[in-house]
Amino acid sequence: MKVLRAFHAVYCLLLFALLFFLFLPLFLIPIYFSKKHNWTGVLNRAWANVFFKLTFFPIQLDYRFKPHKKEQYIFCANHFSYLDIPTMGLNRVNAVFVGKNDMERIPFFGFMYRKLHITVDRQSLKSRYATILKSLKAIEDGKSLMIFPEGGILTTRYPNMVRFKDGAFRTAIEKQIPIVPVTIPFNWIILPDGIWFPKLKTIRVVYHEPLETVGMTLKDVEHLKKATYTTIDNELKKQLNES
Repeated sequence: MKVLRAFHAVYCLLLFALLFFLFLPLFLIPIYFSKKHNWTGVLNRAWANVFFKLTFFPIQLDYRFKPHKKEQYIFCANHFSYLDIPTMGLNRVNAVFVGKNDMERIPFFGFMYRKLHITVDRQSLKSRYATILKSLKAIEDGKSLMIFPEGGILTTRYPNMVRFKDGAFRTAIEKQIPIVPVTIPFNWIILPDGIWFPKLKTIRVVYHEPLETVGMTLKDVEHLKKATYTTIDNELKKQLNES
C-alpha cells in the first residue's frame, strides 16, 4: 500500500508540473494584457479540474449561494494542507490569490504566481501594508480575491483553526464587498502538512452564503472576522462528524 501511495505521490507531482508548463503560455496572456485578468481564474479552474481528474480525486463543490457574474467577493478558507491551493483554484468565480511569498522561489511557477496574484511577506510590516494596498487596487480593477485568513498552515491542532488575520476583513469593509466563508474539511486528512503521500478521498469544498459588509465600518472588523471563523468552524465539525 505504501508503495502505491508513493507512486501516486510522484505521479501527482510530475503531472502538476507538466500541466503547469502546458498552461504557462496561456497564463502569459493575463500577465501581459491586464484587461484579460479574468483569464487567471479561468485557467486556474481548468488546470485544477484536469489535475484532480487525472490524479483520480473525486471533487464535490457545494455552493450554498448562486454567485453573480457582476459581483465581487472575497473568499476566505481554512488552510490545513498544501492541497488547499489547487483546491481553491476550482472556484467557479474568477479570482486571484492573496498569499505568502514562499512560492515565488519556485522556478517558473514563482514568476507566474508573482505576476498574477498578490504575495505577502508575513515577517515584514511594510510588505503586509503593501499587500493591503494591492488588494484594494485589485478590487478597484474588478477582481475577486481568495485568501487564507489564518496566514498560512499554522495550526498544530487539526482541524482547529488559528486566529484569523485582519487583512481580508478590512479590505472587504473598505470596499463594501461580501466575504464568502469557505470550508475545506478533508484536505488535512488527504495530504497533511509535512506528508507527501496523499490518501485518495473526495476533495470537498463548501462555499457558504456571503456575509454582507454594506454599512459596516472598520469598527466591525472583529465582528466580521468572528462570523467568518464561526461559519467555517461549525461546518468543519459537522463534516467530520458525518464522515
